Amino acid sequence: MYKQEKSKPTFIAWLLIGALAGWFLSGMSPADTEDTKQANTLGSEDLNLEIFWDVYSELQNEYIDLEGLAEEDLTYGAVRGLVDALDDPYSVFMTPDETEQFQSSLTGELEGIGAELTTKDDRLVIVSPLKDSPASKAGVLPGDHIFLIDDEPTIDMTLWEAIMLIRGERGTEVTLTMLREGEDEPVVISIVRQKIDIPSLEWSFVEQDGKTIAVFSLYQFSDDTINELRQAINEAILNNIDGLVLDMRLNGGGFLDVSVDLISEFFDDEVKAVIVKRRNEENEILYTSGHGKLSEVPMVVLISGASASASEIVAGALQDHERATVMGTQSFGKGSVQELNDLSDGSSLKLTIAKWYTPADISINDVGVTPDQVIEMLPAEIEGENDIQMDAAIKILSE
Repeated sequence: MYKQEKSKPTFIAWLLIGALAGWFLSGMSPADTEDTKQANTLGSEDLNLEIFWDVYSELQNEYIDLEGLAEEDLTYGAVRGLVDALDDPYSVFMTPDETEQFQSSLTGELEGIGAELTTKDDRLVIVSPLKDSPASKAGVLPGDHIFLIDDEPTIDMTLWEAIMLIRGERGTEVTLTMLREGEDEPVVISIVRQKIDIPSLEWSFVEQDGKTIAVFSLYQFSDDTINELRQAINEAILNNIDGLVLDMRLNGGGFLDVSVDLISEFFDDEVKAVIVKRRNEENEILYTSGHGKLSEVPMVVLISGASASASEIVAGALQDHERATVMGTQSFGKGSVQELNDLSDGSSLKLTIAKWYTPADISINDVGVTPDQVIEMLPAEIEGENDIQMDAAIKILSE
């Protein structure tokens, strides 16, 4: 089984809007040799640091409000600019405070509105509001395009800048002005920030036509997911289920390892779960454990445009191996892997270090997983009283 070092968690989604020095690249340190520097730096032969020092000198000598500037702020600003130049919304430099807030989002403890945000086609887009979150209760929907945060236009705003504006302490309010498909006028929603308890997995059992169908609603791939999944699986076995619906329609992703662990529960042999391709390394193929407890249970997987990254890994693997019928709508299409690197002062660098492919060597990046059976639904109808996708999944498994 594939496991990441604890100091460098690998994950596949930008998690959650909440109360969440130097010029050395790719692990290079001042003690490196000149040859090592040439090998490790990005385009080192063209990297003109003289420009940086010229600007720094001008700031020191001429800037009128120099007393209000801290060296640390200048350093962080320069490093942030370096990372922003990648034009990759998933690669982000974070200060120590920002790192602590981000780590809180990974452990499921934060304050904010409870929604997942990304950029797509140079727009800030809601991937999914969390179940029962302030964002969900206020009416925010997957696919909403944010163009104002309070009175701040989001044009040219980075993903991290947007998150920092939206997050905040409980009890405070933020107003989002959004464009929504099917609406002629902008949608304006004010949301009171609250403490967010991030759900991972909920499960229930449905009796239909003499058969027992388990419904696993998976909202993220976190540290807690596998323990909760094992509890759900044990209950499913005790209930002698005839089928399983794995609902990932509101799942924006999470840890890579956890997605592989989940796939493993549905196979009794070692099969390809995902292919990870890095820049300068051989492809890494991650396999299932071969000890799945639900390997014989018929399955339907539900996905939507809010299903991203780790949830797409699961859907893609189950589809490629013809282990499950995938239903719903086209998924989000995020096929990259980020690694969180801790830096010496408590800051961190979240960097895209790989792309992943399904077991059939198919990239879903910017494309998504195509369901075997497309059933169109409005985002607001998911988990509502008229959930035709869920009804169709249960019907198939009950036949």
